[in-house]
Amino acid sequence: MKTISWLLIIAGICGLIGVRALESTLFYDPFLDYFHEANKNIEFPAFKWGKLIAGHLFRFLLNLMFSCLIIYGVFHNKRWTLQGAVMITIVFIIALPIYLYCISERFEVGYLFSFYMRRFVIQPLIILLIVPMFYYRKQMMGKESSGN
Repeated sequence: MKTISWLLIIAGICGLIGVRALESTLFYDPFLDYFHEANKNIEFPAFKWGKLIAGHLFRFLLNLMFSCLIIYGVFHNKRWTLQGAVMITIVFIIALPIYLYCISERFEVGYLFSFYMRRFVIQPLIILLIVPMFYYRKQMMGKESSGN
């Protein structure tokens, strides 16, 4: 069982790294170069709304799948894995429209605000909160069952 757990965790981590490493070839995102440039004087890129949204949805689904592999590999709990998937999805559902609004305003709402909203859309940051939260839950459940 331990071997399967480690394989799931490693597959999830490698998948997330692969999504990040191949982002410029896997996804339509003309804002990659825009946000990678330290010089903020780069011109606002031309883009197609439909392709941009589809690219973000595809990236989200891949990140979600690999994040769920990690959660399941760590905790072996289908219910917690589903709860993690729901939390990741809620964050994406909140962040995507805000980021799209930032784009529609050509990042006039603020470069850094737009940058960080983009991070919540394209990166699975919420997994960094979910795993410790579930670990804490597991510890608390263990204390309750031991009579403390």
